[in-house]
Amino acid sequence: MKTIKPICLFFILAVVLCSCKNETKETQTSTTETNAPSEKTGQAFIQDDEGTPNCLQIALNSPDHKTLVAAVQAAQVENALVNVGPLTVFAPTDEAFAALPEGTVEDLVKPENKATLANILKYHVTPGNLSTTILSKLKKLGQANNQYVQIEIIDGKPVIGGANIIASVKAGNGIVHVVDKVLLPPSEESN
Repeated sequence: MKTIKPICLFFILAVVLCSCKNETKETQTSTTETNAPSEKTGQAFIQDDEGTPNCLQIALNSPDHKTLVAAVQAAQVENALVNVGPLTVFAPTDEAFAALPEGTVEDLVKPENKATLANILKYHVTPGNLSTTILSKLKKLGQANNQYVQIEIIDGKPVIGGANIIASVKAGNGIVHVVDKVLLPPSEESN
């Protein structure tokens, strides 16, 4: 997949900012006042060094989810991934995003496509802390975008909307299932 320079720069900046934890309150206050109009607020931007990482923090710290993180940031849905939950998040890898038709990701992260991107990302989240054992007993899931995704059992394992779960990571607010495919919501015509 082609590297998107602005996204990479943003990711590097986020890593650098997260690693700077010894700032004084005076410095933080002046930074906040200077950047007040563009400051992001909400649970997603509170730093906690002691708790179990939440779903967003797991993605931020993963070398295989740079595209997902960039998409979450472009759609400005960070707070949805840090809610108290519990949440089950299906997190497509960078390879899964690379498998989309060329130009798809670049088009989706444009500001004018923010609502479409947010809808797609919410289709990757469902309420509850659903292990693969629980998923194996279900036929469909109600997603955060108010649509359903189908579950099939193939070789004894749950396959979510055609995506295989390749890893699962417990989060402080649920569970993240790493998947090998981007889940796309059904068309509006089928609703």
